[in-house]
Amino acid sequence: MSVNKQSISNGINVDQFMQTVNAIKDNPDLARFNFRATTTWMGGGHSKTTIKGFYGAGQEDTSRARPFVLEGDEPPVLLGQNKGPNAVESVLQALASCLVVGFSYNAAAQGINVKSIELDLDGQIDLHGFLGLSDRVRPGYEGIKLTYKTDCDASPEKVAELWAHVQKTSPVLDILRNPVPVTITSAR
Repeated sequence: MSVNKQSISNGINVDQFMQTVNAIKDNPDLARFNFRATTTWMGGGHSKTTIKGFYGAGQEDTSRARPFVLEGDEPPVLLGQNKGPNAVESVLQALASCLVVGFSYNAAAQGINVKSIELDLDGQIDLHGFLGLSDRVRPGYEGIKLTYKTDCDASPEKVAELWAHVQKTSPVLDILRNPVPVTITSAR
């Protein structure tokens, strides 16, 4: 009897990861994904976003039995009730999550055992832009500072090389660094 032992590193099935990479090399259309979200205003600064289905790997995904519900709000100083992080805080979380995935997956593919990853993010905003008080101040982040601490079984040079690769391939970092066309239309 043959036992198929899967290679698991950093909690990632490396064999499956490499099969996915090879499948996309063989059929580039499998790389096309369409993610969706629906947001409902709950009053004040509070909103709920539902995320469930998406299209990817050549088909509609049905792996999620229940949707993810993410709440957004503002802190009281910005007239909210703290029912969730505000939108710009969610951007920090999205960036951090994307970078952690990129580092842990790529480390696993290279046989690097990761013991821990910690990211500290700091985003600076001047509300003059958001409040419409200045045309010279952008409404979004003026800058984001990120500091990482990684404990893994690789040399400092290899860790720096891996972080450079992750920065080059991170979808969320790319979204933040490069303008993305956004079309806004009324459904009514």
